[in-house]
Amino acid sequence: MTSHRRELRQLAQIQRWLQAVITHPDGVEAALSSSEARTEIEVSPERIEDVVEPSKRRTSIERLEVYANAYYARLLECLRDEFPALLHAAGEEVFDGLVFGYLQSYPSQSYTLSELSRQFAQYLEETRPRDADDESGTPSWPDFMIDLVRLERCYSEIFDGPGAERLTLLRGEDLRDLAPDAWVGARLICVPCLRLLSLRYPVHEYATAVREKQDPDLPEPESTWLAVSRINYVVRRWTLTRVQFELLEALIAGETVGSAIERAAKLAVESGESVNRLAENLRDWFAEWSAAGFFRALQVDVT
Repeated sequence: MTSHRRELRQLAQIQRWLQAVITHPDGVEAALSSSEARTEIEVSPERIEDVVEPSKRRTSIERLEVYANAYYARLLECLRDEFPALLHAAGEEVFDGLVFGYLQSYPSQSYTLSELSRQFAQYLEETRPRDADDESGTPSWPDFMIDLVRLERCYSEIFDGPGAERLTLLRGEDLRDLAPDAWVGARLICVPCLRLLSLRYPVHEYATAVREKQDPDLPEPESTWLAVSRINYVVRRWTLTRVQFELLEALIAGETVGSAIERAAKLAVESGESVNRLAENLRDWFAEWSAAGFFRALQVDVT
């Protein structure tokens, strides 16, 4: 091995060690004893000066802590940008505390920051306080925060993920021209950016108000169903009824149009809505959803 290659190998080893030290959720001193760091360089806190020289003002560990603090400050900044509505609702101190706890339980494991918050809602659910409201089934403050995180995370995933901008979308006339028998057995292929959310609070209204620089009051609990998608690189949302939600959920899952309508009809009847009224609504719904770009293809089974 040449001297140049040996130096590059040593540099890569130091870089891996440094990453393990400054990204450790329990701090620099704990990181030095971790298996990740010791696999690269076996050094104790007492001998850290053999690897990192102290400066005139800081010890070796203090110098490493500067980078560690900057790393977590950057992650905090990213999550503040991604969850402005949660930041507004919780306040800076509570928000920062939630993020710090989250990053300790679910440290970043990906090269891209878009994956950083993937388990944030799960963490809030796991650590939420339990009280009498939980037993009664009445949504409470933790549910509101979890719903906010689910909504804002959904916005991020749709914005960063695959969209429909380069796809040929299904037109309303494509649906109208299909024979009734073929229509019932057909499957609607939805665009990849279409998502559905079932929420306990109307957090979409709260989040919109925050993004418009308003100071909204916390809403009362209200069952809320949303469709969220992306049109021309802009994330948009649509408020749904529960029947609409069930219908779209079945279509996204790959059920036939006939099966999805049967599922929606059953729910409509249970809710006191007439089947005739549902039939009238279906025409309007499919026309609206086609115009919104929900569907990219119609698959008709040939028997």
